[in-house]
Amino acid sequence: MEVDIKICKNFKNRLLGLMFKKEKINYALCFPKCNSIHTFFMKQNIDIVMTDINNTVIYIVKGLKPWRIILPKKNVYYTYEFSENTTNYQIGDIIKIKKS
Repeated sequence: MEVDIKICKNFKNRLLGLMFKKEKINYALCFPKCNSIHTFFMKQNIDIVMTDINNTVIYIVKGLKPWRIILPKKNVYYTYEFSENTTNYQIGDIIKIKKS
């Protein structure tokens, strides 16, 4: 499965993430060095995939509703936010990022 992934490197991108987005999201966000998130001010459910430093999936949360918090998870290095039901990753899968 391929999906466009935007890497959130600066403070503004990391702060806003998918907050306030009303339209269907056709990309994913990657938050490096991030082991917890919140869904405050989000307008839709999202799927969360958390990986270790090698991009091996170690946690998955499907259909996370707005106004929720995922507390810090051990060994997580990257956190990905996907539009709900747009990913089928399983624990142990490796997320491959194509450099463009």
